[in-house]
Amino acid sequence: MRRSICLYHVITLSLMLSTLTHVTFSELVSSRNPSRWPKPPCKMYYPIDPNYEASCPDVVAFVCATNGLTYKNECFFCIDQWEFGPHIAFVKYGKCN
Repeated sequence: MRRSICLYHVITLSLMLSTLTHVTFSELVSSRNPSRWPKPPCKMYYPIDPNYEASCPDVVAFVCATNGLTYKNECFFCIDQWEFGPHIAFVKYGKCN
């Protein structure tokens, strides 16, 4: 009985250490290059009818655009891009500096 409990603890400890090692090294190695982030899927927010009423979700997930504005979420960004033209481009997720 004593031996099986000890073996259980060894296996549990080794699994915890391997998970911790994986998380630590993947954070060090992974790229945080914002240019590789996916762009917002704007086509899903574009209205079918030109006489639309935008109804974006009340979710806070900031999006920064080339016009220097920070949008509440990608839906608001995409609607502005649809209304005012493609010169408003996605820069990054998060607030503009």
